[in-house]
Amino acid sequence: MSQSQVWRTHRQYIATAARWSADRWRKEADRRRTLRADRKPLVRDARRALATARAIDPEGVTPLRHRAERELRTAKRRVPDPMWLFAAKTATALGVAGYVWLPQVSVRAWVWSAIAVVAAVTALTVWTAVRGRDTTGLTPTAEETMLLKRLQPQHWKEHAEQRGLAGTLTGRPKLTDAGIVVAVRLDGTWTATKLRSAEDHVRSLLGARTSLRIQIKAGKQGGWAELMLRTRSAADGDDLTWTPERRSLGIDTVTGEQVTVPLGERLLIAGRSGAGKSVASRPLLFDASEGPANALVIIDLKRVEGRLWDHRARVASTPHEVIDVTDELETEMLERLSVLPKGQDTWTPTPDRPRITVVVDEGAEVMTAADKVPYEMEAADGKTRTANRSALPALESIARMGRAACIDLWWMTQKPTIGDGIPKQIAPQIGVSICLAVRTPAEARVVLGEDAQAKGWTADELPVPGVALIRDGKRKPDPVKVRYMDKAVVIALPDRTPWARSGVPTTEAAGTPTLTLVKDTESDPALAVDGATARVLKAIKTADELVRQKDLVTLTGLSKGAVSKAVKTLTTGGTVVRTPDGCLTTTRGDESAAA
Repeated sequence: MSQSQVWRTHRQYIATAARWSADRWRKEADRRRTLRADRKPLVRDARRALATARAIDPEGVTPLRHRAERELRTAKRRVPDPMWLFAAKTATALGVAGYVWLPQVSVRAWVWSAIAVVAAVTALTVWTAVRGRDTTGLTPTAEETMLLKRLQPQHWKEHAEQRGLAGTLTGRPKLTDAGIVVAVRLDGTWTATKLRSAEDHVRSLLGARTSLRIQIKAGKQGGWAELMLRTRSAADGDDLTWTPERRSLGIDTVTGEQVTVPLGERLLIAGRSGAGKSVASRPLLFDASEGPANALVIIDLKRVEGRLWDHRARVASTPHEVIDVTDELETEMLERLSVLPKGQDTWTPTPDRPRITVVVDEGAEVMTAADKVPYEMEAADGKTRTANRSALPALESIARMGRAACIDLWWMTQKPTIGDGIPKQIAPQIGVSICLAVRTPAEARVVLGEDAQAKGWTADELPVPGVALIRDGKRKPDPVKVRYMDKAVVIALPDRTPWARSGVPTTEAAGTPTLTLVKDTESDPALAVDGATARVLKAIKTADELVRQKDLVTLTGLSKGAVSKAVKTLTTGGTVVRTPDGCLTTTRGDESAAA
């Protein structure tokens, strides 16, 4: 290698080192500038607190003034010097130390000092190189570059007062897989809730597009909030088409993780019309109908989604069918609970008696159409009477007691309000809530809890369709992009024998009356058999041994008064008799009951 090539190589090394040093200098200067902008307001606050303490205690006889002085000193120490001042102080200290110390150093000490300095410089170089490396591998878009610049503390501080945000200050923004995240310090009367209500001012300050989703929630400590700009999603680029190999419900847009909902939970799936409830539920319905120890029952009075699954599930699409299937389910539940071994908490599903998932779609329609269905009933005395039947008592009983019997209720509705789309007795039993886009914050609170808005569960801000929030007590309020399962895929799934209660006796063999659905028939309230009476009778008939009246409260889930009234009705009509020891049983000679 010639001398010119050697000098050229050295110049390249020197230029590279100079560029690296300049880049490190600039980054360190920016870091110190950010910290100073973030912490200098704390010094001003400490000075004001000290002035107040001095006014209260001019003589300094109480701890108040001394504590304020300590807090001011601490706040000053936390504010770093500007880079130029730090470099000047360092050079001055080194110069003074060298002038005083170097003439007294021996040669041996010189050697070891040189070795220590080289080792320290090498370690510092490696550390800064590793620390400054971009581990995310994310390149900001033009929009993100603009937002990151406007989220810097200097820009925010200059424009916050003009936008009605005086008293707030951003920290250092960070680009993540889910967008931009930045901490916001809240001074004075500012809270996370108040900042959330000022979202329009934040959007104006940043110049963000109207469609960009902005989330504001409480920070990790008091006096701070967390601002998130969803400029990107961790699910971007992923294929969301459902296949047997990709059987999750969806993908977390923040972490990119696969999201699943296990069987055995009582679900509430809610969302306005067009939000994608049916599509979101299809991967769940597949899991509930797959395997020899799982069975699916769908109650669908809209007669749309249920038809796709009628080759794999039992589908009830008329009020009469709904009442029949809920009666069978309640009977199955009570029978399983009556034979459940002592000390065992839940039923063990088997191919003969599997886990049954009961899906109600649409809940508001079931509450209206299957609430009072008139029947003609031939009673024990041979007379034909009219009785109104309802499916709701059985569904409420399944929601309260079905978990131990492995009969789980999934309630779907596009009207998530208590009393209209969700029965009052079912709402408290829900364990997992899946909420797609809803119309109002009030509906989001019904589905996700009263603290939904305060903790970031803002389902009223979700895009449509196919994005959901899942609250199960473990997840954070991170949106989930649900997988898309096409109708043709559902129809092409292998056939399965729909569930039906085994060993159900025929009407004639059981001595039960023939029930016929009628319309526009005036019923006699005095002769009608209500849902509570039917449930009590069913519990007595399905019990393996004679039961006492107090045991019926546990078996049926009804109140003591309702059980007492039903028992009185049944014993007066001769359907049920009391044994000498006070137990209840159905009559043997002319056994008749209302199913």
